[in-house]
Amino acid sequence: MEIELILKIAAVGVLVSVLNQILQRADKGEYTTLTTLMGVILVLLMVLPQISALFDAVKDLVAF
Repeated sequence: MEIELILKIAAVGVLVSVLNQILQRADKGEYTTLTTLMGVILVLLMVLPQISALFDAVKDLVAF
């Protein structure tokens, strides 16, 4: 697995947690949920090609 992908995921996590703290202090609790959801979707979109490659590798391995 590429180290850049891990660092990108960690950066998204840090950014989302900082935004959540700022929004909670500003009494914007409804936006914290949306921020967390957008962070999860962003990470999922970053990991999706890797998951697809994994399924292709497993399919090639199992195919006789």
